Amino acid sequence: MLVNETKIRVRYGETDQMGFAYYGIYAQYFEVARVEALRKIGHSYKEMEEKGVMLPVLEFNVNYKAPAYYDDEITIVTKITEWPLSFKISFYHETYNASGKLLNTGKVTLISVDKQSSKPCRLPEWFTSALAPFFNE
Repeated sequence: MLVNETKIRVRYGETDQMGFAYYGIYAQYFEVARVEALRKIGHSYKEMEEKGVMLPVLEFNVNYKAPAYYDDEITIVTKITEWPLSFKISFYHETYNASGKLLNTGKVTLISVDKQSSKPCRLPEWFTSALAPFFNE
């Protein structure tokens, strides 16, 4: 299982009139956390795209429990808990504030798509090989 932590500070422009981190900003926060999780296995989104593989979002779910506020430092724990299917990979997210309170949980599933044809394709072997050590621990 891959586990990675990413810290983000809530910026003023990301808050709503109530002073809460706007609910929609979590899609961007989760993206930042996913990119950092992929770096942990030695690859980046940019590298995947350069090698002809895109990873668009197939499914996005979030369950809000408590708000984050302007200037809060939040920690997003990102996990890949299941070996990816040949075309799909799911990321699980938990967001915590600085005192360790759980703010939300989420799941984002991506599908592997060939950049040229825009059709689903298998996750590349070089990607799954880099992920394998996290599942053989």
